[in-house]
Amino acid sequence: MGVKKQRKIEGGKKQKQGFKKAFKNNWQLYVLVLPALIYFFVFNYLPLYGIQIAFRDYKAVHGIAGSAWVGLKHFKTFFDAYYFKRLLSNTLLLNVYSLLWSFPIPLILAILLNQIKSAKRKRFIQTSIYVPYFISTVVLAGMLYIFLSPSGGIFNVFRDAFGLKAVDYMSESSAFRTIYIVSGIWQGAGWGTILYIASLSGVDQELYEAAEIDGASIWQKIRYIDFPSVIPVAMMVFILDCGKLLSSNTDKALVMQTPGNIPTSDIIGVYVYNIGLGSGQFSYTAAIGLFVNVINFVLIIAVNKISKKATNVGLF
Repeated sequence: MGVKKQRKIEGGKKQKQGFKKAFKNNWQLYVLVLPALIYFFVFNYLPLYGIQIAFRDYKAVHGIAGSAWVGLKHFKTFFDAYYFKRLLSNTLLLNVYSLLWSFPIPLILAILLNQIKSAKRKRFIQTSIYVPYFISTVVLAGMLYIFLSPSGGIFNVFRDAFGLKAVDYMSESSAFRTIYIVSGIWQGAGWGTILYIASLSGVDQELYEAAEIDGASIWQKIRYIDFPSVIPVAMMVFILDCGKLLSSNTDKALVMQTPGNIPTSDIIGVYVYNIGLGSGQFSYTAAIGLFVNVINFVLIIAVNKISKKATNVGLF
């Protein structure tokens, strides 16, 4: 036992000496990393102190530490509420449908772009599909209200041309998810191709040349060269997306919400915004936010484990 303890002490001393030597030789790199570490500490870790308001009856006049401890009261209130099932189902359905439709499209788009030989055409198309990403959420919602307006909206103009009755799509609860997802794909699909295009650009060109010599078709090259090269990146993106299944784009859902589509647009994020800022129930909404983040964290861990076993690809 004494020998083992002595070896551990000696090993610890060697590690300290190794770190000191590494720091002395590469101190410039540590200085460059320091601002990022300070940023994460100040804006990501220090605010974690406020998590405890989810377990307190927070009053601004008493401060965080001075507010009464209520334990799991706010969590029980949320779980027992009549609207809990509706909020949870609306959020899950919206995000699951978004994941199923929006995840594969950037991947397919990147593979198709990779087949374009002309550099000018490729740059033009890439720039064109990137532009919607930089449109703000409010402007996008404004465009949707204009295009889908029952009086003069482009879709209702076509309906009128065929003698059909005008429909106020933004007030239809059954249309909310479709509008939300399709507009999201239009806005984000182009930007989502960046990672896949970067992965495809690293593929050895000799593989394509060898495939052409062997008489491989475009679809065969996609299947046996392009697709396998983007699977690791695609799996990592999928894992991260699964970690957001209870976190929707609250801003977008909020500006798209109308009295008519509330049955489907009333998601957790919008509810937290209305109750937290509208009613000042900070402890209650903090508890809801903590619940959402815990579920998202568990989902990331679970999907990452499944991915590791199935494809040997994971975040950690």
